[in-house]
Amino acid sequence: MDVIASVLVVLVAVLHAWFLVLEMFLWTKPAGLKTFRNTPEKAETTRVLAANQGLYNGFLAAGLLWGLVTAQWNVVVFFLLCVVVAALYGAWSVSRRIFYVQGVPAIAALAAIWLL
Repeated sequence: MDVIASVLVVLVAVLHAWFLVLEMFLWTKPAGLKTFRNTPEKAETTRVLAANQGLYNGFLAAGLLWGLVTAQWNVVVFFLLCVVVAALYGAWSVSRRIFYVQGVPAIAALAAIWLL
């Protein structure tokens, strides 16, 4: 795989690892409240759901890195497509901003894999 594609895949994995940290550990802290535009009350009532969501983001990061390290590009493509689907759903159900933060980097990585 091209270096550019690999770097983009790592970027997407790092983003999702960061989402894991935000959703599992910082959800009710100032960084989490600011990032997700939550009130402390809403964050506290949704804390467990956010932690579960963060765990799934961790699985996406792990899958991307696993595919990259083992040079299984079909695995990388699968997990990137999962990220794109999650971004589309998030954009539809929560905020269009999710598509730009999650989906665009994943689409860029997919384009680099397929075009380079």
